[in-house]
Amino acid sequence: MKVLRFGPSIIFLRTPKGEAVKAAISQVFGVEEMPTDEAIRNSNEFETIVFVTDEWEKETIPPETAFLLSCHAPVVLSTVVNRKLPVEKVHVEGTLILMRVPDRVQEGLELLAKKYGGEIMDIRTAFDEGEAGDTIIGVTRRKLNSPIGPEEIEGAVLIHRDFLNVYRELSIDAPILLLRLMPEWKEITIKIYDTDKRYEENIERLMMVIEDLDLGFVVGEGWDWDYPRPFMRVPVYKLKLLTWEDPVRVKFLLKGIEYVGYKRLCDIDVFVEGKKIHWTALGKYDSKFELAKKAREELEKNLSGDVLKRLRELEERLAAESKE
Repeated sequence: MKVLRFGPSIIFLRTPKGEAVKAAISQVFGVEEMPTDEAIRNSNEFETIVFVTDEWEKETIPPETAFLLSCHAPVVLSTVVNRKLPVEKVHVEGTLILMRVPDRVQEGLELLAKKYGGEIMDIRTAFDEGEAGDTIIGVTRRKLNSPIGPEEIEGAVLIHRDFLNVYRELSIDAPILLLRLMPEWKEITIKIYDTDKRYEENIERLMMVIEDLDLGFVVGEGWDWDYPRPFMRVPVYKLKLLTWEDPVRVKFLLKGIEYVGYKRLCDIDVFVEGKKIHWTALGKYDSKFELAKKAREELEKNLSGDVLKRLRELEERLAAESKE
């Protein structure tokens, strides 16, 4: 589970030859200008948003359009210098750190502001008022391994301190801050069993779903034995997950990788305090197949494209090899 990540770098290029600079950026980086909100919404960690403005402008209020570049800010700046683009001045915005808080967002903002001596404001105001050496912590409920738009950042803290110092402290403090906001974390145990012993592929599928959906922290894993019937011992792979998600929802989502159609690829059991969550506790479904179908639909809506592609590749192979 990721609770911290960097946002995009934001650079203003001041120039008397705006159209020439825009044309050069478009040609060199192979991108087109787009609406500013779209650039922010589609941006990811360590990417760069570039604004081209008139040389006389001093304010860091974003114009209506921007370039989204899939490279880090030093690459952009070195390209501007080495290609001798007609840029008179460069302004770099404060560094954005995104923090995921599952609940009690306002309380989280207040904790951050008090801890690091910052001021609470909305994200647009933070960008407007922040300078190159400042740090902005944006708080969101969204998972951090996907793009996050400005409307999904529910508040920000502007800190007039260098981001390296703030980030070092925050990376250590984050678990303590989250524990104060969410004191009742749940530890659940997940066991996976495959009659055909294809554990490598099934464990990969399980871990991909946990990581891509940000379901929690894996705090332990390894081999164990299970006893489905008296005197019958079978090997299972077991992991412990520390999560703020409802264990019933975790069980529901994982049901989506147990089956492909009517073909079972593995068994996945979820336990809370030693008690197994049965599939009948997940809702009113006529069969496990109907439940698995609904769970799969939910997975496909929420998994990222590359993970879903890899998941389907593994499942196609497993289904072809399945003896059931």
